[in-house]
Amino acid sequence: SDELSFSEGDILYVLDSSSTSGWWRARCGKHSGIIPYNYVSEQTESIDYPLHEAAKRGNISFLQECLDNQVSVNSLDKSGSTALYWAAHSGHAEIMKILLSKSTISVSAQNKIGDTALHAAAWKGHANCVELLLQAGAKPSIRNQERKTPIDLATTPEAAALLKRASMTQPPADAGDYGSSDDDED
Repeated sequence: SDELSFSEGDILYVLDSSSTSGWWRARCGKHSGIIPYNYVSEQTESIDYPLHEAAKRGNISFLQECLDNQVSVNSLDKSGSTALYWAAHSGHAEIMKILLSKSTISVSAQNKIGDTALHAAAWKGHANCVELLLQAGAKPSIRNQERKTPIDLATTPEAAALLKRASMTQPPADAGDYGSSDDDED
């Protein structure tokens, strides 16, 4: 692989940092190649969770660039949260629409304390985000570690109403396959 050339201010996406040879595989713009590990670690500023940062800040162009460079839509940060969680938490509906358009998105992923993006949107009172998540199939019955569902955390009447309506049309998460047992042979 050829050495990747880049300039000050360029964004490098490290594709593989597992090499023991002192070189990492990276992408910059449309080009990919190898870069010296020691130079990168000394001369560059690292963004550990670029997709999450873009989602928190509502930075659509950076989010799109991350996705174009194969940053996983379901990657987790230190809190175990996805970029979708942070977009919902921050009320960035446009960011959420982009993330939700990805076929591999995990809509109801739970972080380390059991919260989903729906919990975050409800708690922050972002009714528009609650609606987007429900339309995408987010489950309003999921409980966090404190046994709270998104409706328990809702801080606005609009968000609470959307969640209440959605939970009436969906069975509780712990209902399982009630009444559909195969061993009912008489």
